[in-house]
Parts: sequence; structure tokens; C-alpha cells
Amino acid sequence: MRAPGRRGVRIGYARVSTDEQNLDLQRDALTAAGCSRIYADEGVSGVTTNRPALKKALVALRPGDVLV
Repeated sequence: MRAPGRRGVRIGYARVSTDEQNLDLQRDALTAAGCSRIYADEGVSGVTTNRPALKKALVALRPGDVLV
């Protein structure tokens, strides 16, 4: 249920696993998708569950928000 008078926002999450990879394309796509906030993990393998920026993004979510 959405908080009264509050419109949900789109929160983006991006991740690259190596220092050679670049987050720019993901950030551009998330911005184009209407994300007002973007959290990003760099150098974090997809195998690990320790993703600090993802944890922050999940904490930032409020009722009615969408994680992209």
C-alpha cells in the first residue's frame, strides 16, 4: 500500500564484476527508465551475496517504489 500523498519512485541498481567493465551503459539505461536514484556495485561478482549498494537500494525502497 502506498503512503497517502506519495507517488512511488523508480530506484535503479547496477553492478559490474570487474574493474575493466564500465557502469555507464547501465546508468544510462536506468536513467532512461525513469530511475531517480541509482545505486551501483563495482567489482562485485554476481556469485557473492555481499552487495553493499544493493542492500542500500533495498533499504531505500518505500511502499509504491519500484526497483529496476
